[in-house]
Amino acid sequence: MSTRVNHYQAAPALVNTLMNASAALKKSSLTPTLKHLIDLRASQLNGCAFCVDMHCKEARMAGERELRLHHVAVWRESPLFSAREKAALALTEALTHIDKTGVSDALYQEAREHFTEAQIAEIAFAIAIINSWNRLQLVSQMAPGSQDAAFGLDRAGLE
Repeated sequence: MSTRVNHYQAAPALVNTLMNASAALKKSSLTPTLKHLIDLRASQLNGCAFCVDMHCKEARMAGERELRLHHVAVWRESPLFSAREKAALALTEALTHIDKTGVSDALYQEAREHFTEAQIAEIAFAIAIINSWNRLQLVSQMAPGSQDAAFGLDRAGLE
């Protein structure tokens, strides 16, 4: 699979803006664990192999257990996630697969049981940002793992 458009070269100012938004999220109240789960689930739903690969490696480097990474695809049935993590994953699915109902009142109330309004806003931004990255990668079709050295992901020990 070859890269089509290189967004970093074709639209560097826009990529930098998105990178700055991603960097700002790292300063939010979201834990790295929760952020990795959000990134991985949205990337799975969007079919972005490059991002699934990247976020699995990032999560492992941050200490996430491998079995939990395997269970992200079946998080509803898995006992490995807390109610808080499941609420974030439910929001991730709702905002990634937007339908006519959007985020239901029931889903929002479930999230409010675990998160403040500010945290829900941060989660919504995290979901919006990963969905943007997924869509850019789907257009460029960068090969999974092709940027590991540039992003330091070769240290993950996953091949």
